[in-house]
Amino acid sequence: SLPSVSVDTASTTTTATATTTRSSLGREVASETFLLTRLGFKMLRYLEVGYKWITRFLALGCYAVLLFPGFIQVGYYYFFSNQIRRSIVYGDKPRNRLDLYLPKNSNGTKPVVAFVTGGARIIGYKAWGSLLGQQLSDRDIIVACIDYREPSVMIYDASQGISFVCNNIAEYGGDPNRNLPNGLGQSAGAHIAACAIVEQAIKEAGEGESTSWSLSQIKTYFGLSGG
Repeated sequence: SLPSVSVDTASTTTTATATTTRSSLGREVASETFLLTRLGFKMLRYLEVGYKWITRFLALGCYAVLLFPGFIQVGYYYFFSNQIRRSIVYGDKPRNRLDLYLPKNSNGTKPVVAFVTGGARIIGYKAWGSLLGQQLSDRDIIVACIDYREPSVMIYDASQGISFVCNNIAEYGGDPNRNLPNGLGQSAGAHIAACAIVEQAIKEAGEGESTSWSLSQIKTYFGLSGG
């Protein structure tokens, strides 16, 4: 007699249904993506944005995709490196914070750079300096990336951050008498840092103004890409 063969029809039906569902979902996602893309180009045409600008926008998107692996590397370093002391408080406002990038070699005292990041005076943030912090800390330099609030108080915040670096960096292994801390700013941050230094000079030239740091504590200033 022939052996009997049992077939689990329920299991087979479930597997087939799951496969069909995934296939259907994939087609739906592809269809929606195509529709949204088509509507996006239709909107651009409605706004009279020519194909020349659309081509440039697509080229910019491709450029961002090519840079993305680098962003991932820097982001991983920023959030997981034990060389970074993130969000050290330098004032009593929500964004009065700075990040310290410390060298791997902790022997002896280190030179220091106080860095004010750029951001078009709108999106400035301390984390934007992570690549600079990584490169300089690898060269045995402590880097302080200063965060600040938006336009009306950004110079005041930068000055407070510089004051903290000048007066407290020794606690983190920095040497305030070693031709540094250097003042450094990038793009909008270069202008903000320069304004903070000029404002400090005006205060020191006046009579009876109390100051928490001195220009003599900043040995050099360098404005990068737009100061």
